Amino acid sequence: MSAISNTLPQSVLDAMNPSATKTKSSVDEAQDRFMKLLITQMQNQDPLNPMDNAQVTSQMAQLSTVTGIDKMNETLQSLIGSYQSSQTLQSANLIGHGVLAPGNKLGLAEDKALMGVEFPEAIDSAEVVIKDAAGNVVQTLSLGKQDAGTVPLLWDGTKADGSKAEEGTYTFAVTALVAGKAVTANELQFGMVTTVTTGQNGVKLNVPGLGALDLSDIRQYL
Repeated sequence: MSAISNTLPQSVLDAMNPSATKTKSSVDEAQDRFMKLLITQMQNQDPLNPMDNAQVTSQMAQLSTVTGIDKMNETLQSLIGSYQSSQTLQSANLIGHGVLAPGNKLGLAEDKALMGVEFPEAIDSAEVVIKDAAGNVVQTLSLGKQDAGTVPLLWDGTKADGSKAEEGTYTFAVTALVAGKAVTANELQFGMVTTVTTGQNGVKLNVPGLGALDLSDIRQYL
């Protein structure tokens, strides 16, 4: 018959009394080290030339500053963690949704091709030139006056000669005018969010054809 021990393993005791094994935070450890150094310094000071109140006050002020910085860092890390969790939840809701992000490719399928244009300022007119894989112009879309912002566009696959373009990938470029002068306009490519990943670089939306995008890359959700 085996003997029964009345002594519980240390791991069990630790589990039953977690406060006993609670590790100190970096702030507490810094305070402990500082106080030990200060006490040792005071105990070993020259009796004929002791530390004055100004020296002690100065060192205590340094401790307060260091402690404050450490606590601020801990708070910032907590806020960053909460922000990333919020971003992950927000991004997960976008799976299966269409987005517009910087890019100039255009996929034509079933007589439909989505794209967009971003105007940093209000414009008088603009043109969208669509080209095939060989660089040939197949259609030019004319836009009238537009306010600053993002404008989604739909091409029905009709070519300039009235015939239907073949399904496939095209490219497009935008030119905009204000008072007869060219101004900046940005092409926006359409894509579908398929998955969301998180890592050291933050939350990424994975969009085929556009790659891994940050939330800030998205100009419009469709």
